[in-house]
Amino acid sequence: MTDFPQAPQFSDWYHPDPAVLKLGDAFYDAVEAAAFPKTILRFRNDRAAVEVGLEGLSDEAWLRHFGRFEPLPGNLPQPLAMRYHGHQFRVYNPDLGDGRGFTFAQMRNSHMKDLMELGTKGSGQTPWSRFGDGRLTLKGGVREVLATEMLQALGVRTSRSFSLIETGEALERNDEPSPTRASVLVRMSHGQIRIGTFQRLAYHGDADNMRRLVDWCLAELFLVEADEDPVAQFFELVVARTAALAGSYMVAGFVHGVLNTDNINVTGESFDYGPWRFAPTFDPGFTAAYFDHAGLYAFGRQPDAILWNVAQLAVSLRLISEAPPLIARLEQFERYYRMFYEMPLQRRLGIVTQDGTIDTELSWALKEAIEAALMATGHAIDRFFFDAYGGSLPETYGAEWDAVRAVLARHVPIAEGRSHRYFAGEPCSLLIDEVEAIWSAIDRADDWGPFDAKIAAIREMGEALDAGGKYW
Repeated sequence: MTDFPQAPQFSDWYHPDPAVLKLGDAFYDAVEAAAFPKTILRFRNDRAAVEVGLEGLSDEAWLRHFGRFEPLPGNLPQPLAMRYHGHQFRVYNPDLGDGRGFTFAQMRNSHMKDLMELGTKGSGQTPWSRFGDGRLTLKGGVREVLATEMLQALGVRTSRSFSLIETGEALERNDEPSPTRASVLVRMSHGQIRIGTFQRLAYHGDADNMRRLVDWCLAELFLVEADEDPVAQFFELVVARTAALAGSYMVAGFVHGVLNTDNINVTGESFDYGPWRFAPTFDPGFTAAYFDHAGLYAFGRQPDAILWNVAQLAVSLRLISEAPPLIARLEQFERYYRMFYEMPLQRRLGIVTQDGTIDTELSWALKEAIEAALMATGHAIDRFFFDAYGGSLPETYGAEWDAVRAVLARHVPIAEGRSHRYFAGEPCSLLIDEVEAIWSAIDRADDWGPFDAKIAAIREMGEALDAGGKYW
């Protein structure tokens, strides 16, 4: 960990640790940020900043670091664009890499354990831009802030939008009215080592660097000591984490839209939000991306899509491992999916099993009963979870919900129940019409009131769902 003189605006919780440098320059390219005409602060996430000791930055300093990308003390001296490949809608592409973003800084969180990374989106061109302008629309930045806030509130392990700054440029885009406003986003995540990072090494037959990357991930991202078979150990951690991610997507009613291998983080942390949507009803065929004509990444197909991606990681790891240990662990995906489905489901329903134990079979029975009732009735997902919080359904829910009632009866509400003020109002949703209305207010009148109000409402819901924190 780097030592440096503590600047007044950096708290004692700021612990820089640019661990990516341990990998060596075969994994990244040093780049420079674009010089933007303006830097107008639109969103700063002090809830996230406090975890890494950056909440004390003045707005002026914040703009210098996250709009002009002045290096943070003791951190990376220059931004790094990561190299990777990936399958995009099942077609392999060896010409990927950070094309409009970079790793700006790394640090340990307030507990001095987890490696937290500040990465960008829309920060300018890199060697991997592929003729793109390296920019991000302001609408895209607003959408990502909303997505990450909602997902965090619903218990999905997600990157967090750390900063959004409008940059004063006019961008031309084919899929929305142009010219449109530009922005640069900073997201905080547990690193951005993707399945595609390993695919690139396999493509080049680089066994030495693949072993180095496995060891680095175990030590820096998973914080474990390697056992006698580090490759299989690493792969099982990825299988478990990504299975948990798949389950949390389904409980949240979330559709990522672009679950390519370059968009799957080996830590199982969701990130990079483009054409995302929340499903209004439980429709397995509901898609987010207008270009996903075959429904490859439709709502109900997301667990299979993530499993397919993890299988591609196994294929890459064959460069340094025999097949049987990898196959054995890949076959555990379904078991982990069922196991980790329970926590986000119980959290969103505000219940625990009657004896407080983990009961995967009971949780699965509840899941299937809920999904069957939602599909049969066309009931809104968010309305159901709001009404059912605490483990009981109103009388207005008819006989189609009897199976759900029967399984809920085998649970008990958390002690706090529906006492939070959130449950005195209406359920918080984030469907596409509201997202468009929020953007319209910004685009037409520079009115950020609806955006700020939505962030506050989402966070209130998250506080309500976290009321039983000791159970989760």
